[in-house]
Amino acid sequence: MVDSLMHRNLLGRTAGRIVLAVASLALGAALLVSPAARAAEEGGHGEEHAVHWQGWKAGNVVSDKASLQRGATNFMNYCVGCHSLKYMRYERMAKDLDISTEQLRKNLIPTGAKPTDYILSTFPKAEGEVWFGRSPPDLSLITRSKGSDYVYQFLKTFYVDETKPTKSNNLALDGAAMPAVLSDLEGVKRAVFPAGGGVDAHGAKALERFEQVSPGALTPEQFDGFVRDTVNYLSYVGEPTQVEREGLGIWIVLFLLVFTWFAWLLKLEYWKEVH
Repeated sequence: MVDSLMHRNLLGRTAGRIVLAVASLALGAALLVSPAARAAEEGGHGEEHAVHWQGWKAGNVVSDKASLQRGATNFMNYCVGCHSLKYMRYERMAKDLDISTEQLRKNLIPTGAKPTDYILSTFPKAEGEVWFGRSPPDLSLITRSKGSDYVYQFLKTFYVDETKPTKSNNLALDGAAMPAVLSDLEGVKRAVFPAGGGVDAHGAKALERFEQVSPGALTPEQFDGFVRDTVNYLSYVGEPTQVEREGLGIWIVLFLLVFTWFAWLLKLEYWKEVH
């Protein structure tokens, strides 16, 4: 009889620990902040210190539909000529971003394309390999493979380099085949490196500062917004359901909390005579 009670007490303590562990995990998940919220809460993005460009943050908020609409327009005007989004249809984009069919046909779909088509570039692959040394890649999953911050840094760190075929280079990707296609917006800038050369803490070429060679159509603040909207759009394309997924996660955590509470009450009912 004593052995039986000891065994039952041990089982009761074990069950209690399991329930408490589940409750702790559920509570911890509820307190987690989404990546978008963390990015939005971060302080300065580092633009004022060009030498620390690796610390620049995209600050994406994929739930911001106004930003996504601007980003979609940016992509269609400056990127789709070379880069495709082979997993995204025009009609899916319009539905998710609250873009009317009229606006879609008037401003975003190229002549001859249909809303049911995927967003594909008409740039010939063979010509891309001749002109740039490689065909421009599809950007559907670029933010998932490289990260939003990397894409943001890449688009903001082009500089003049007369030794390259494109007459430009990039700090984030040395020897990038892509030319500085946004220079008409950002302006042309030169990278000034320390006299002794060397690398920074991240293993990249140490940068002393940027020097503006010629101005662009946008102010630095406007260009930062342009790039952030574009990267935000690419982040959405990489996972169109991420906002819904994060919203669903809250309900799952709440369910786990309620389920844990019922499990705890059930445990008390089963073991009330033992205790």
